[in-house]
Amino acid sequence: MLPETAMLLVLEGLEPGKRVFLDKAALLIGRDEKKCNLVIADRQVSRHHALVSLEDNGYILKDLGSKNGTFVNGKELEGPHALQDGDEIQIAYCCKMAFVGADATAPVILEERVSGLRMDVESKRVWVAGKELEPALSLAQYRLLELLYDEPGRVYSRDDVVQAVWPEDDRDGISEQAIDAVARRLRERLAEADPDTQYIVTVRGHGFRLENAIT
Repeated sequence: MLPETAMLLVLEGLEPGKRVFLDKAALLIGRDEKKCNLVIADRQVSRHHALVSLEDNGYILKDLGSKNGTFVNGKELEGPHALQDGDEIQIAYCCKMAFVGADATAPVILEERVSGLRMDVESKRVWVAGKELEPALSLAQYRLLELLYDEPGRVYSRDDVVQAVWPEDDRDGISEQAIDAVARRLRERLAEADPDTQYIVTVRGHGFRLENAIT
């Protein structure tokens, strides 16, 4: 393999550190073992999910109408994207890769830290720093996070939290200590996965907000 060949470097999912060399005109990514050049055997991934092709202006990444999307640097693709050295590619919610240009040094990109929080409300799954949060959050913690994730950056009052977290029959007499306890434990769970990033912020006298969310 020629050293000047561009490649995709797996950061998370599949085999971290694996190098997929772009030595052909096109690389088809998806779940179809017969047709795809890079197979990701995960139900989140479409059979034909994304395509990396070499064109006159460089390597182009396209989403092929996948169900769960293709993301570059945290933003979902809405059209073809001309890949730049260091771009982070995410296939659905299960695999992250870095595009390494021909003249780049792969180990440097591998050492970059991934951060951010993403939720899939339909499946009630949470990813922190690129990895799914396991074990799952408690029901109260999940309800609080779902509330904050609905509009990251917005400050939600304690009354908002009570209505979202506790069933209607149990809302009477909920103390501030109980609210703080749920927020504290949620903050601790997220810190276990990503200790260097702040997610749950207490706004003294007002409530709580979520930072560093990927929406």
